[in-house]
Amino acid sequence: MSTALWTVIAFAAWTLAVLMFGVGTRRFYLIFSHQAALTSFPGDTAHGNPAYRRAMRAHANCVENLPVYAAIVLSAETARLVPPYMDALALAVIVCRITQSCIHMLMPETNSTIAVRFSFFLAQVAAMIWMIISIASLGLARAG
Repeated sequence: MSTALWTVIAFAAWTLAVLMFGVGTRRFYLIFSHQAALTSFPGDTAHGNPAYRRAMRAHANCVENLPVYAAIVLSAETARLVPPYMDALALAVIVCRITQSCIHMLMPETNSTIAVRFSFFLAQVAAMIWMIISIASLGLARAG
């Protein structure tokens, strides 16, 4: 299995880890300590302390980006249009994703932390765009 495919699995595992440890532990603690009911966590209403809300947003951000990333990698692998630097780009995506999520969950929101977090997001987007362009180029070259 390629490194790029392993990073899709790592991305999915990270998404679950953010859910379980960033969101789940806080919820379970509140529920089991009788400080909150199961119905105390409406999805359409802001609730919880700032760190909890950042963890919720970090998880949502992973959920929003995982399908895009998986589509890119799985399409390349399925079509056998894998550029030689695909693994390096894939590793960059997962390292930047984990770093972005950690900053999101662990650091208070300031202009500086948001700027750093955004820079890691932008690096992921750039790597994915590079992947798309490379895959398309290989496909066009093969077809031509």
